[in-house]
Amino acid sequence: MPTTEEDIKMKVGYARVSTNDQDTQLQLDALSAAGCEIIYQEKMSGAKTDRPELKNCLKSLRKGDTLAVWKLDRLGRSLQHLLVVVKDLENADIGFQSLTESIDTTSNTGKLIFHIFASLAEFERGLITERVNAGLAAARKKGTKFGRPESLNKKQKAMALAMYYGGTSKIDIANHFEVTRQTIYALIKKDIPLDELA
Repeated sequence: MPTTEEDIKMKVGYARVSTNDQDTQLQLDALSAAGCEIIYQEKMSGAKTDRPELKNCLKSLRKGDTLAVWKLDRLGRSLQHLLVVVKDLENADIGFQSLTESIDTTSNTGKLIFHIFASLAEFERGLITERVNAGLAAARKKGTKFGRPESLNKKQKAMALAMYYGGTSKIDIANHFEVTRQTIYALIKKDIPLDELA
């Protein structure tokens, strides 16, 4: 039976350094030694969401291929991003290897490690949410108000309304108080009685 293009399994490498001053040679040597036939390389910060060579690398992968990196932080800009990328690879039946951390999702052990990573990330998100909610509740009990500070204080609101009812245009009022027209429109729309602003 003739071999088709789909039958050919490849190991593809991705190498990245953060600046032009850094060199990818160490990564290239390690990836070549690991059997990578094609290596995409990029000189760009890991924090960047738009990494053209990473996109090209991921697009080139086919079912049964394996993506290899020298180290986990070369691929993901965060643990969450890394888990998403590896999960997408897994769903497409593409393996993943990180040489430094000896992680290989084509093995059962490697898959288990990544499931543990995913669980820890979910646990961490839950803890952060709990801490934030607890902090907000404690602050509210102390009377802390949240949200953007108001552009006008009580006295300024009263003056702005008085100017409006006296015939001054909304644009002139906004310019006078150095606020947006939307701020004045919102104030007038509320139609707050002047005695409440005293």
